[in-house]
Amino acid sequence: MAHAAFTSADSDLVPVFQARALDKIYGEGEAMVRALAGVDLECRAGELVVVLGASGSGKSTLLNLLGGLDTPTSGSLFYRGWDLGGADEAGLTRYRREAVGFVFQFYNLIPSLTARENVALITEIAADPMTPEEALHMVGLGARMDHFPAQLSGGEQQRVAIARAIAKRPAVLMCDEPTGALDVSTGKAVLEAIERINRELGTLTLIITHNSVMAEMADRVLTLSDGHITGEKHNRTRAAASTLAW
Repeated sequence: MAHAAFTSADSDLVPVFQARALDKIYGEGEAMVRALAGVDLECRAGELVVVLGASGSGKSTLLNLLGGLDTPTSGSLFYRGWDLGGADEAGLTRYRREAVGFVFQFYNLIPSLTARENVALITEIAADPMTPEEALHMVGLGARMDHFPAQLSGGEQQRVAIARAIAKRPAVLMCDEPTGALDVSTGKAVLEAIERINRELGTLTLIITHNSVMAEMADRVLTLSDGHITGEKHNRTRAAASTLAW
């Protein structure tokens, strides 16, 4: 696959993700678990999608498949028309490196590096990156970029992790319980940073969460239960992250 296919802006007619009858099975025999069961899904450029579900519903499995961290057992999965579900490990590695930014519940920052240096780890290997300074300004940390993780609050550390994820200008930002380790006020600051990136960069953004409050800030809300998408809701207007009533 050509490098440009990961990063170029495609027509709105081509979904960023298109999945049909997507299954993921772990184990076999009595230990078999069907984590995803016949999921159909489309996601388009610029959307902010919240995927809601309880623990064990399959939402992290879905993120792992869309993010190229795992492969489906059966069904089809395409990224901008490219067969993501059938890709080899080299293709998946390049896809993750070039097209996807990940934000997890825990920040995974390197303690001995400043915020700026943590972000620079990504910008040094990306094809068309922002500067670390640009990325940190986008998440409201322009004044904290020379601080080490131990000198930052939990919310600030998570925003460094977001800056690191978006510095390579990914087509997709995937956030798995991004406020799970935070209190309400710092959680809102993190969601405001995610919201700004989606709005200003047009990055397809997926937020995986069990917290239904976040549904109000989405264009679209998918509900997962027992490996199935059991609900889909379109919000006519998106609530600002700062106004969410936790």
